[in-house]
Amino acid sequence: MRRHVAIMAYLLIKALISGVIIALVSEIAKRSPGFGALVASLPLISVLGMIWLWRDTHDPVRMADHVGATFWYVLPSLPMFVLMPFLLRQGWSFWLVLGLGCALTIALYLAMTFIGPRFGLRL
Repeated sequence: MRRHVAIMAYLLIKALISGVIIALVSEIAKRSPGFGALVASLPLISVLGMIWLWRDTHDPVRMADHVGATFWYVLPSLPMFVLMPFLLRQGWSFWLVLGLGCALTIALYLAMTFIGPRFGLRL
């Protein structure tokens, strides 16, 4: 029972820290969109994920696989950040643009998942 409580407390701490970072980014972006974008572009969540993974496993091979796969999965997310500002500046609805950006990213993630291993990528 004690172990379950400790695990739940650990999960709660991880969720709180991650959530605080996301909330801070949105608050910073309200005041300065450029600085908010800079903070959002930092791989804070990736770094936290690496810290949590290392703390939980201490497995350098698993960490290397995770970091390498993260790099390859970042690439398909980048076109969303080109498409969205373009469409928003054309007067498109935010929610529609967000949906299109997410759909594009999902399609590119799926493509990366199926095509990447054919080129020797371990995802």
